[in-house]
Amino acid sequence: MSGQLAGRHIVITGAANGIGRATVERMLAEGALVGGIDRDGVGLAALVAAHGAGRFCAAEADVSDPDQVDAAVAACARGLGAIDGLVCAAGIDLVSPLEQMTTAQWRRIMDVNLTGPMLAAQACLAHLRAAGGGTIVTVSSGAGLSPLKHRTAYCASKAGLQMFTKALAMEAAAFGVRVNTVCPGAVETGLLRSGLDGLDDPVAARAEVTARYALARIAEPTEIANAILWLTSAESSYVTGTAIAVDGGRTFH
Repeated sequence: MSGQLAGRHIVITGAANGIGRATVERMLAEGALVGGIDRDGVGLAALVAAHGAGRFCAAEADVSDPDQVDAAVAACARGLGAIDGLVCAAGIDLVSPLEQMTTAQWRRIMDVNLTGPMLAAQACLAHLRAAGGGTIVTVSSGAGLSPLKHRTAYCASKAGLQMFTKALAMEAAAFGVRVNTVCPGAVETGLLRSGLDGLDDPVAARAEVTARYALARIAEPTEIANAILWLTSAESSYVTGTAIAVDGGRTFH
């Protein structure tokens, strides 16, 4: 099969929904074999049904659990035959004033958004080295570049993920692996919609979110997947250790 990723073997966390699912679809379209990791077994099964087990390998896991991540990556390696790319797209959000936030909520955000990518990268590095190099792309957030009110845990986790990615890029360069992060703004996903729908005035809240962006709109998941594709492909062969804002001009950093 022709395509930018023909012959590649990519593992994607958070594969069943949102940005992760859009990235699965984009990479499959470019010829990659893809392993998807997610807690959503139903969503993973739908991807297998749509694309076939020969092209999409599914592994159900919570990315914050080391044993589950190790088992899921091992299953993907067996199903794909190799791993030469990783995309860490699993993530969760929390909107809460600091005084009302519980320690358990803080820890869960950090476990999924920061420890999860660390565990996935740690589990994949030996496979990437064996493949002779490859790519890691983490999905941070524009909120890790420019903070948002009542999002202390989320902003801290995403800013931490950016520095983790940069530090890992220095380490992984020794064996030919490029490591980068994308920083999306608001994206039209179930996570965003559920957050807005839970507010007193969802229409006004959506208008307020949209107004933050120079492009005056919310991104589609495929637009973020396109940036992830570029960082995974040979088109970005001299790019590592960078954080790319894909945020419609909110941060202008």
